[in-house]
Amino acid sequence: MNSTVLKVLAGGDLTLLGRVPTASNLTLACRVRDGDDEFVCVYKPIRGEAPLWDFPDGDLAGREVAAYLVSDALGWDLVPETVLRDDGPPDADLGPGMVQRWIHEPDEPTGADPVELVPVDELTDDRLAILRAYDEEGHLVALVHADSPQLWRMAVFDALVNNADRKAGHILVDADGIVYGIDHGICLHTENKLRTILWGWAGRPVPEDLTSDLRRLADRLADPDDTLTVRLAALITSDEIAALARRARLLGDDGVMPFPPSERAIPWPPF
Repeated sequence: MNSTVLKVLAGGDLTLLGRVPTASNLTLACRVRDGDDEFVCVYKPIRGEAPLWDFPDGDLAGREVAAYLVSDALGWDLVPETVLRDDGPPDADLGPGMVQRWIHEPDEPTGADPVELVPVDELTDDRLAILRAYDEEGHLVALVHADSPQLWRMAVFDALVNNADRKAGHILVDADGIVYGIDHGICLHTENKLRTILWGWAGRPVPEDLTSDLRRLADRLADPDDTLTVRLAALITSDEIAALARRARLLGDDGVMPFPPSERAIPWPPF
């Protein structure tokens, strides 16, 4: 947790820079400033959330913050600092919403993309194939992701928070090679909604250093007076917290990555 970043996000002055056109919900790039501290952030107003049949209207911003709190409690630093605030930039006048630190990706890639489509004859041992298909020219290609500790940790996190939309575009790598996950608005449901492109470790044992973190998280969630549980209770329901605790305990104790729950387990399009 970077307390300075959180403080600036929560109380700094927002200046609108522009709209992120590829986002399904209204997403605005802003500059936030508090004294000498200034950086770019993402602002998603609750007013701009598209209705969903299986998630309550107007609570996606809270789920984004809840996902950050879980990542921070685990010490995994997968989700950029995220807060709720009552206002956006004055010139937008869109009201309460989620504000998150912007992750700057390098202009020139520093290595292979975390997720990509490759010809099947170019598969390598450091890439895990999860889907094979024919491209528009009739060539057989594979959807692959890197076999890396950072992505494996993200796959465990997605199973934990029941992420319903882990596309490749929701995985960012900054100039230092640090991997972040964004867009956690449709997660933490009580029903199994897991949809991700990170299925390469399905059925494999979860690394012990991650299972120990998950067991500690489950213990915290079992305590209604724990600061994490109290903060989550302001963002998601008690049933959703209980379901999160069960998933943490299951992953921590059994230590096995889940298999795809259905034929819709891969979000489409995957990028």
